Amino acid sequence: MRPWGVPAGAQREADLAAAAPPPAVADRTDIPFVTVDPATSRDLDQAMHLTRRPGGGYRVRYAIADVLTHVRLGGDLEAETWRRGQTVYLPDGNVPLHPHTLSEGAASLLPDVDRAAVLWTVDLDADGGTAAVTLERALVRSRAKLDYGGVQRDADAGRLPEPIALLPEIGVLLTARGLSRGAINLPLPEQDVEPDGDGWRLVLRGPGPMEEHNAQISLLTGMAAADIMLAGRIGLLRTMPRPRPEAVERLRLAAGPLGVPWPDGTPVGQVLDGLDTSHPRVAAFVDQAAELMRGAAYTAFDGDLPEQPEHGGVAAAYAHVTAPLRRLADRYATEVCLALHEGREVPEQVWAALPKLPEVMAATDRTAGAATRGAVELAEAVLLAHRVGETFEAAVLDVDEPRPAGNGRPGRPPGGTIALDEPPVRARCTGELPLGERVRVRLTAADPAQRRVAFERA
Repeated sequence: MRPWGVPAGAQREADLAAAAPPPAVADRTDIPFVTVDPATSRDLDQAMHLTRRPGGGYRVRYAIADVLTHVRLGGDLEAETWRRGQTVYLPDGNVPLHPHTLSEGAASLLPDVDRAAVLWTVDLDADGGTAAVTLERALVRSRAKLDYGGVQRDADAGRLPEPIALLPEIGVLLTARGLSRGAINLPLPEQDVEPDGDGWRLVLRGPGPMEEHNAQISLLTGMAAADIMLAGRIGLLRTMPRPRPEAVERLRLAAGPLGVPWPDGTPVGQVLDGLDTSHPRVAAFVDQAAELMRGAAYTAFDGDLPEQPEHGGVAAAYAHVTAPLRRLADRYATEVCLALHEGREVPEQVWAALPKLPEVMAATDRTAGAATRGAVELAEAVLLAHRVGETFEAAVLDVDEPRPAGNGRPGRPPGGTIALDEPPVRARCTGELPLGERVRVRLTAADPAQRRVAFERA
């Protein structure tokens, strides 16, 4: 990843691509698409239009930014995007996969301009099951840039704009189908830093219902893409094993002290469904539930199908194809789907890219994860720096096995992971900790320079 600007050759290619006329593809600008994203976003990958089908069911039209129209295979820009892998988001901006000329300009599905897209049309039956899938390169025009907060307010008032008026209805059906398969949806909250008098505070913002419904359309498209690639015996899947039983049991133990109800026999996906993560204890529970989602990877295949093709969180085969402005893998998986759907050979350069993508995406996933964790850890250390020595109420989420020193390794004292009620911080704590119970803890260190906070049992 290159955070300090784009090489001249790559930028020149991006500028030329941005100035080029629209491609000669199917004209679908008559369809009144809209986008739904965070209010400040300008890298708009997806636009949506939902209708009812004659005789029952639904038609989902999902336009995805056609990045390969702008990025020449074998050019300097493609090479630079391979070095970056994905967009990395930070509190004060982002390090984009593509130059802003494209990612927030000519390739973004901004309103009131014609844009190149890959248009997925997914027909659903009355129960939300997939009846048919088609895709094509097309020219589209978004009519409005909507944001999650405004869309939620419109939904609550019963005045959603026509292109997405059916989103709550379809979203509920798709969520129910996922839960019946055993899907696990993590409603992960965002941690924001806000002014608070003379200081600052951490605020949790959980996704609203409309944001969850919107995510279901992306999941639907990703599952359709996976089915196409599996049928064609070539592609790139996003895979993950099912959660380990011991991880589910640890999460169950954490539910009690965090005040999250878990009725006997209820699958973990249904426990997580509908939780309000704006409450710190619930947010800590969902954060701990992320431990279930270990082992996610990209799996390329050609000929022989993967031994384990499913994504445990989706409880189905699934692929990344809906965010090509922000993820490198989506660009190539989309090209595979287009070729298979049209009955032609996968382009040689796309075919050659598939086995290389898992390693590149794994490395950039680690970079993006480290950047996100670093930003949160810095905010926590700054906010707690003046409170060293204070005690807090906390829930014990996980417990380490103590380890004596030996064979050149340092020892590990008793301890584990705790979640404070206020501020909403998740951190390491030393001492004898009872898993799944509530304890008092003392802040022993808060060092912004090292982005580190530490606690001990009080």
